[in-house]
Order: sequence, then structure tokens, then C-alpha cells
Amino acid sequence: ADGGGLYLQVTASGAKSWILRYQIAGRRRDMGLGAVSEFSLADARQRAADARRLVKDGSDPIAARDAARAAQRLHDAKAMTFKEAASAYIEAMKPAWKNEKHGKQWTATLERYAYPVMGTLPITGIDTGLVVKVLEPIWSTKTETASRVRGRIEAVLDYAKVRGWRSAENPARWKGHLDQVLPARGKVAKVDHHASLPYADLPGFWPRLQLEGGMAARALELVILTATRTSEVLQARWGEFDLEEAVWTIPAGRMKADAEHRVPLSDAALALLRKLAAIRKADDAPVFPGQRAGRPLSNMAMAMTLRRMEVEVTPHGFRATFRTWAAEKTAFAADICEAALAHTQGKLTAAYQRGDRLEKRRLLMEAWAGFVGGGGPGNQGAEVVQLRPAG
Repeated sequence: ADGGGLYLQVTASGAKSWILRYQIAGRRRDMGLGAVSEFSLADARQRAADARRLVKDGSDPIAARDAARAAQRLHDAKAMTFKEAASAYIEAMKPAWKNEKHGKQWTATLERYAYPVMGTLPITGIDTGLVVKVLEPIWSTKTETASRVRGRIEAVLDYAKVRGWRSAENPARWKGHLDQVLPARGKVAKVDHHASLPYADLPGFWPRLQLEGGMAARALELVILTATRTSEVLQARWGEFDLEEAVWTIPAGRMKADAEHRVPLSDAALALLRKLAAIRKADDAPVFPGQRAGRPLSNMAMAMTLRRMEVEVTPHGFRATFRTWAAEKTAFAADICEAALAHTQGKLTAAYQRGDRLEKRRLLMEAWAGFVGGGGPGNQGAEVVQLRPAG
């Protein structure tokens, strides 16, 4: 004992440390004051005196020390950088994203545009000036990319606020904030739609496509005949097709709207699939296999086919070809045409319209297949009149 409750403690192993014994509310407590190798006797006496003052004031020195340490940990957490907060957000959101590619795109755009300006700065210090500094150099030249970067910065800052890492308003918010300093996207960049083939040219293009060899050409045929997205065709598995019922059921996880989509298969689409079924291996096998076993064709396969054919359109653009043909050359209702493209309905409509109008869409897709093949409506300027199914 040194007096005043200060002791030198020596353990059985020979380790030496300072402790302070005191009573608070009638309860004895031992408070460690540090190792002898780190604190001299004079240091230990000073620390003991500081602790005794707290006891005299009615405070527990151990509880006060623990609270101070917790406050420091909180301060350190709040001092995390923007890059650290963004990484935490991306990790938290990964389970909700459909594939790894989405997370990689987030990381790539932030690394290229945001991190050089604000990556190492504390999340609490991100303000409007920094956000504008990121966006201004690319807002007029890479408007679509800049808009995505802005949205991603906004999401990271919202996440940080919810986690308690910052408390200020979000400086990346567009409406009522950045829209006052940056021009609207539509004012600085023309909307760039997917290049599409005029529908009048499709019957002439179709025989050329059928002469092309390889899986990519067959995949493009199914894209055209079903008016589906390229990713939906490339990721298709044999177990999704019921060739007897002429229906392709695309799981919700592969749809943009996260809802299962049934595609009626025309006679032409069925004929194509039955030819491909000769190489079918299993229900979980890809319909359009690539070079690697068990893997589908790459995303660029169909685009490369069109490039070889010297046709300057995108595979996705055939959905626009289909929609334009349906609007201009048929009398099918707009909602049937939109349902064929798996476009989402408004919330009110979806609440009351719960069917998928499969049979009505089947009539539409048969008419489309007839047009594509050169013998259907629209080739001689005729119009399709939608009839009511019998019964």
C-alpha cells in the first residue's frame, strides 16, 4: 500500500500494476491504474488523486472511464471516411441486388469520380461544395454517368445518417438543392435510346439472321420472337419452358420488375426451341450455352452477330421495333402490348388488374411472328383487329 487506497499489485506470474481501492455507495471497488512498466509511482499517485476527486463528488471513476472510452469509440466511428461509409453501404445492399455486377458498377463509378475528391474525407465533412466538385466536370459531357454518381453519393450519405455517422442534411439531394446549381439532365444531354430496326425492315432482315450460324444468332431469334430482354434470353434454362403448353415462365429473380413473367410462345418460337432441344442436357442447363461448361453465352454474343451482319442496331432495340409495329400496324390494346414487354403497371392498376392476360398476349405474339416471317399483318399495310376469344 502507498496510502489513500493506492496499491502496487504483484501477481503470481510477477506482473506488476497499480490499483486504487475505493468505496462508492458502500461497495468496494478495485480500479486498475496501469502497469508499472508504463506508469511511474508519481503517475499512479496523480491518477489515484483524480479518481478520488470523482468519488468525493459522488461519481464512480470506473463508470466515468468506461463512458469516456465509449464516447471516444463513437467519435472514431463518426470520423469514418466517405469511402469507408460507401463500402459499408455496398456490403449492406449486396443481398438486395440481383448480381455481383451491380455492386462492381457502384464501386467502379465511385472510385473513378467520387473517391479522388472526397474518399479520404470524414463522412461528417461532406458538403454541397464537395458534391458539386465531383459532378461539375462530368455533368455536361457524361450526364448519365454523372446522374448515377450523384444518386449513389446521395444513397451513401442517407445510409450514413441513419447509422448515426452524420447528422447534416444530404448535400447530394437533387430536388430543391442541386437542381439550383446544375442544369437538368434533359437540358444538357440528349436521351440516347437503344438503336432499333425500323419494323418495315424486319421481314427482310429475318431470312439473313436465319442463315447465320451459331448459338448467338438463335438467341437473337428468340429475343425477336418473344420481345424479351437480352438478359432474360441469355440466362434462360430449359426448366423454365413448357413446350406442350407453349409457355415460357421467367422467374421473378431474373425480371427487372422482380415479378414472375409468363411469355406465350408462338409457333415460330416453339419450332426454334424444339430444334435447340436436341442438345438439351438438363432442366438447369442454359438454353444458349457458351464456351464454358454450364455457362450461357456472353452479353456481347448477340451484338457481335449484328456487327458481323453490318446491321447498326442493338439486340435490345428489337423490343422498340416490336412496340412500334404493334402501335402502328395492329389494333391490340396498349396495355396488352405493354404486358408483352413486361412493363410494370401503376400501383392502382396493379391492385385491381391481377391477371397477366396470357391468351390475349398469345394472339399478339402469333401476329408478331407472322409479321417477322414475312407473311403477317403489316407487310402489305394490313391491320390486325383483335378478336374476342371464343366463349
